[in-house]
Amino acid sequence: MSLNIVVGIATAGRPEILSQTLADLRRQSRIPDAVVVCAPSEADFGAAREIDPGAPARFLLGARGLTRQRNRIIDASPEADVMLFLDDDFLLDPGYVAAIEQAMTADPSIVVATGLVLADGINGPGLGFAEGLSVLSHPRRDRTAIEPVFSGYGCNMALRLAPMRAHRLAFDEVLPLYGWQEDVDLCRQLSPHGRIVQVDAAQGVHLGTKSGRNSGVRLGYSQIANPLYLARKKQGYPLGRALEHATRNMAANIARSLRPEPWVDRRGRLRGNVLALRDLLRGRMTPQQVLDL
Repeated sequence: MSLNIVVGIATAGRPEILSQTLADLRRQSRIPDAVVVCAPSEADFGAAREIDPGAPARFLLGARGLTRQRNRIIDASPEADVMLFLDDDFLLDPGYVAAIEQAMTADPSIVVATGLVLADGINGPGLGFAEGLSVLSHPRRDRTAIEPVFSGYGCNMALRLAPMRAHRLAFDEVLPLYGWQEDVDLCRQLSPHGRIVQVDAAQGVHLGTKSGRNSGVRLGYSQIANPLYLARKKQGYPLGRALEHATRNMAANIARSLRPEPWVDRRGRLRGNVLALRDLLRGRMTPQQVLDL
């Protein structure tokens, strides 16, 4: 039994990399049934509208913000059984979609499937398109496990939509802009309804393109505010995990602020951390405060 699999991409400010990612989808051994791209403005699409991803493509305009754009994509895809959300800079091994379909068809209890990331440029200066393809030329065919994980990784995350529709679940639009931790939140919402797994045979590379990202101050604020907000929702995100996540990020920002990496605004992030703690003490810390920074 086959599944209707739609690839969803929320994008903003990166039309060139979006075009490359869409064109690369043609390499899939199992072409997705459709591709839906959502951006805040026509300028964000650039030449991507002219790209053939190998499947019918739809381009939508939606309010800026990852959570809003992803919800818009889901609402516009009533035919989809599975929504495979990709960042606009995530490249897939040719067998990726086929591996996701095989896993989710064989085990209907899987509600979220995330792939094995062979390289992640988000942890460094970022990878170029050619570098990503080079990594994908050496896939890990020895990795075939399907194992439970706490959360899918938002840059490549396949969602079974039936339980989301049945229980009226969605990405939390209180998390603005880049939606820091939105992937964890949705996975915890879905966790009572099935399994969340990593499918090692579904492999890819996250380029971690730095253009179009949030300011360091805003990201730093979100590093504190978003995990604590999610813990207060009491939907399976433990307070201890939220505190550990927030303190680990703040500690890294403190340690590296004197000699920051060229590609990371450590001082901006640290300032955002401090502003969030100030608002926490004043009782007014919310994720949406970043919109005023």
